[in-house]
Amino acid sequence: MPELPEVETVVRTLRRLVLGKTIGSVSVLLPRIIRRPDDMEEFKAMLVGQTIHEIKRRAKFIQFILDRDVLVSHLRMEGRYGLYRSDEPVEKHTHVIFHFTDGTELRYRDVRQFGTMDLFPLGKETVEGPLAKLGVEPLAEEFTPDVLRGLLKGRTTKIKPLLLNQECIVGLGNIYVDESLFRARIHPERPAGKLTAQQVAKLHEAIVATLSEAVEQGGSSIKSYVNGQGEMGMFQQSLLVYGRKGEPCVNCGTAIIRFVVGGRGTHICPACQKTPDTRKKGAQQPKGG
Repeated sequence: MPELPEVETVVRTLRRLVLGKTIGSVSVLLPRIIRRPDDMEEFKAMLVGQTIHEIKRRAKFIQFILDRDVLVSHLRMEGRYGLYRSDEPVEKHTHVIFHFTDGTELRYRDVRQFGTMDLFPLGKETVEGPLAKLGVEPLAEEFTPDVLRGLLKGRTTKIKPLLLNQECIVGLGNIYVDESLFRARIHPERPAGKLTAQQVAKLHEAIVATLSEAVEQGGSSIKSYVNGQGEMGMFQQSLLVYGRKGEPCVNCGTAIIRFVVGGRGTHICPACQKTPDTRKKGAQQPKGG
């Protein structure tokens, strides 16, 4: 699933491609993609004549800001947007087409068919629906070490599942949590509330640095992610632990291992990221799977 850097890259690309374009008509080829309104014909009619004034990201959601409404889109596993001329052939698995008045089309393609679209009146998109309960943006100015410390305080949950909780911090998925914890030298099973002030500061720095670098490089093209122009991200070439099971740690040379935390495949260096109980005699590292 695309994470914050990938969605941010798509948003930046779409801004270059479709800002200022006016919707002349809409084709919906797979109605279940549209969740709100529940009437597909109403969805299409509401969009006609509206212009795209801004495109923003909130967590892993894309927001198309129109004249009267906001279209909230989630790419899920493999959703993609692309701009085409109206005379170009429509590819298989294209489910929604926004026909612009200038003869171009924004097409939404989704092989897995998990993506969603919700249309809200302008100003209502953050008070109801999928954007209503989201946590802090990790690349926003308000995300400070003190804010992170407050989010972790008193939590007995393991740090990795907590970082994946979108009601706590948004946009972080499996790849960037593993990378951030490695940079901060924190084991993913350490209880969140047990992190020291120094560890919290290092984790904050690692999250911001990892995401910022990934955005600059267009995200990570794991599996089938591409941006709005069909281009692959390059950050996967900079990954330090994710997907590197058995390879030597860039810090110490110890082999990276993989195991499961909270139902998610997890990559660590067992030497750099000590288990929470390493000071206990006989404590063992998780075995790689």
